[in-house]
Amino acid sequence: MQPDSLNPARILGLIALLALAIACLMVLRPFLSALLWAAILVYSTWPAFRFLRERFRLAPGAAALLMVAAEFLLIGLPLVFATPTQREDIEGLRNAVETLLTQGMPGLGDWLGRLPLVGPYLADYLAGIDFGFSAVAEMLSPYAGTLAQTLLAVLLAVLSGLAEVLVAIFLAFFLYRDGPAIARRAEAALHRLAGDRTRRLVVLTGDVTRGVVYGLLGTALVQGLMTTFGLWVSGVPRPVLLGVIAGVISILPVGAPLVWVPATLWLFSQGATGWAIFLALYGTFGISSADNVIRPWLISRGADLPLLLTLLGALGGVLAFGFLGLFLGPVLLAVGYSLLKDWADAGDATADGPSAPPGPAL
Repeated sequence: MQPDSLNPARILGLIALLALAIACLMVLRPFLSALLWAAILVYSTWPAFRFLRERFRLAPGAAALLMVAAEFLLIGLPLVFATPTQREDIEGLRNAVETLLTQGMPGLGDWLGRLPLVGPYLADYLAGIDFGFSAVAEMLSPYAGTLAQTLLAVLLAVLSGLAEVLVAIFLAFFLYRDGPAIARRAEAALHRLAGDRTRRLVVLTGDVTRGVVYGLLGTALVQGLMTTFGLWVSGVPRPVLLGVIAGVISILPVGAPLVWVPATLWLFSQGATGWAIFLALYGTFGISSADNVIRPWLISRGADLPLLLTLLGALGGVLAFGFLGLFLGPVLLAVGYSLLKDWADAGDATADGPSAPPGPAL
């Protein structure tokens, strides 16, 4: 008699179940990225949703509708207005970059020469220095086609990611409304796999995810708003679009400076030396300093994720999941890292025995 585990009917049932799971994934595949965005958005704003329900005694559907409407106003509309869709806007950005590469910063040497006391010395020293970027342009000219194609692909990826965010806001309504029921069913399914450790795993995963998501989204929001304000005050064109880009890439250690440093150079090239100096100081001591305060404080509330894992999660996440991977990659690595640490600590405690004192926390 065959064991129950080798029963042909059981094997056929497992194969049919696997085929059903694959078919479901194929059906949902076009929406997986938007669903993940919606899950991140709902999880990050769940305290606000719960506040609406408890403070104003709203039904789940009404509270979800208010949350989605607010997110469309605060997130969706700025993204729509920030995205360049007209030919004139795109040509303006291209001409600004071309002017910077060909003319450089022609007014910088004259401005330095007019400085009191040190101006004459600087003028003599800088007399033979070319503040343009013509040499750089000549060096890159053989690769212009490849660079243009790469930049176009990056732009299309960003625009696609922004479109997914708009779809995710729509899908977030159903996650808000049915979130508790979905969470209960997911925990019940996990309990069949993890047993009595389910509650601890759920709490640990939730704390880590909340810390990383708040750290990444908080940093992106603050640096995006600060960059937008600085560029708008300085007179840089398309400040909202550049602020959105700065917020998106702020997850990287050198993210926001990739936006405000070229903007500073562009201001120098246009002769707006005072505004260029303001933006340079504002970017150094304001925009970039916020990253050193906000991100560690928010992430440390959930888990102390090493900087290397954050960087690898961002870069690897982009390669694996596209625009969504900027946030999803670090979250996945943070959860895996914390679960591995928890498993190792539990193993050490078991090996030490019940009478051994607990070791220091890592």
